[in-house]
Amino acid sequence: MKNQELNLLHVFSTIMTEGSITRAADRLGMTQPAVSNVVSRMRTSWKDPIFVKRGRQVEPTSYAQSLWDQIRNPLHELSNAVNSTRFSPGESRRTFRVAVTDLMLEMIWQPLVCELQHSAPGIDLHAVPFSPATAANQLRDASVDFVIGFFEQHDHSLRSHWLFDTGYVLAMRSGHALSGQEVDLDSFLDAQHLLATMSGEAHGVVDDTLQSRGLERRVAVTVNHFSAVPNLLRKSDLIATIPEVITGDCEFCSGLSINDLPIDVEPTSLYLAWHTRHDRDPGIIWIRNLMERVAKECWTKAMAARGRDCGSFSVNEAGLHDRPII
Repeated sequence: MKNQELNLLHVFSTIMTEGSITRAADRLGMTQPAVSNVVSRMRTSWKDPIFVKRGRQVEPTSYAQSLWDQIRNPLHELSNAVNSTRFSPGESRRTFRVAVTDLMLEMIWQPLVCELQHSAPGIDLHAVPFSPATAANQLRDASVDFVIGFFEQHDHSLRSHWLFDTGYVLAMRSGHALSGQEVDLDSFLDAQHLLATMSGEAHGVVDDTLQSRGLERRVAVTVNHFSAVPNLLRKSDLIATIPEVITGDCEFCSGLSINDLPIDVEPTSLYLAWHTRHDRDPGIIWIRNLMERVAKECWTKAMAARGRDCGSFSVNEAGLHDRPII
C-alpha cells in the first residue's frame, strides 16, 4: 500500500471517530481546509462522496461505513504496533475521549485533571455524554476510548474493570416532614419522588425493587442530570433515592437530610470499560490505570467522609451511620 493511501486512511479514520471535520482537524493537528483537501482526494481515489453534511456533523455514505467496518480494527492494531514503545506521558499530545456519567464526572474529573496537568500536561481529556443504551456501541465504533459508569453489556469485544459498588440512601431537604426520622414504607410510597434518569424513563432501580413486591411509587419529577438533584430537593418537598457514594460530597449534601431507605435495594456496580483493540496500546493502558486508581481513591475518600459534619447536612442517626461500607 502506498504512503498516500495510508495517509488517506488515517485521516478517514479520524473523521469517522470524531464525526466532524473540525474536531478531526484539531485531533490531527491540521487546519480544517487541509483536512477538507484530503477528503477531496478520498472522493477522487475511492470514487464516492464519502461524507455528507448534516448540520455541523458529517455522516458517512454507505460505502464509507462499509470501508470503516473493514479497516478500523486493523488500523488500530497497526497503530498499536507502531506506537508500542513510543508512549511517554510527559511528552504525549494524545487526546482521550471518555463517555462518563455526570455523577462520576463530579466525583473524579477534578483530581484526574490535576494528575494529568502534573504528569502529562500535553494530554487532552474529553468527556462525552454517557447513556447505558449506547455505551457499548460507542466503544465498538471507536467514538470513545473508555466508558465509566453503569455498564452491563459485556462481550468478547469489550473489556472492563470493576471500580466499586454503591448502595442507595434517601435524600430530602432539611426540615422535610420525613427528615431526621426512620422513614417507613407507607410514608416512602406516599411521598413525591425525584428521579435522575439518563434514559428519560420514569423508572429506576427502586421501581424494579418495588415492582417485585407488587408496589409502586409516584415519580413526580425527573431530571437527566444528577447535578440538578440537590437544588431541587432543597427547594421542594420532593425526596430522592441517591447513590450512597455521593454522600461524602459536602457541597452536594449541604442543606439535605440523608436517611436509610425502607426497602433493600441491590447495590449498583460501576465499571471502567474499553475495547479489546486497545489491549496493547501503552497510552490506553497508562491512562486506564490512572483513571482506575483515581476513581477508587475518590470512592475510598467518599466513604470515609460519610457522616462527617458538613454544616447543615444532617444524617439520620438511626440510619446511615450504622450502614456497613459496601
